[in-house]
Amino acid sequence: MTVVCGELQFDDARRDTLTNPALLIEILSPSTEAYDRGEKFAHYRRIESLQKYVLIAQDQPRVERFLRQSDGTWNYRAAEGAEGRLRLESVGVELLLSEVYEGVEFQNRDGEPTDLPPAPTQTAPAQ
Repeated sequence: MTVVCGELQFDDARRDTLTNPALLIEILSPSTEAYDRGEKFAHYRRIESLQKYVLIAQDQPRVERFLRQSDGTWNYRAAEGAEGRLRLESVGVELLLSEVYEGVEFQNRDGEPTDLPPAPTQTAPAQ
């Protein structure tokens, strides 16, 4: 998912490569997670308009947000568990993990279905 603030700008006439995203959201999968966190994010950090990069886990209720700071560094925040929430101020959205993962059936280590796990008690509240 991509969010743009302002006019859409494309790489070429095919209009299949957006060059000015403000927010990018990726759904992680086991086969692409390392690439999404590494090389792909390194590429995304070179996009001047990009302000937020959000990663959504498939195997557990976990959403991570990277926010570009005015000095070019990136701030990290994560939300976990059924009670987790993550605010995306620039687009006026608060992600409630119970809603993001509604209908998702997780599996325990034995491959059996399990309920949405609660938020860990040691994690600081997400903002």
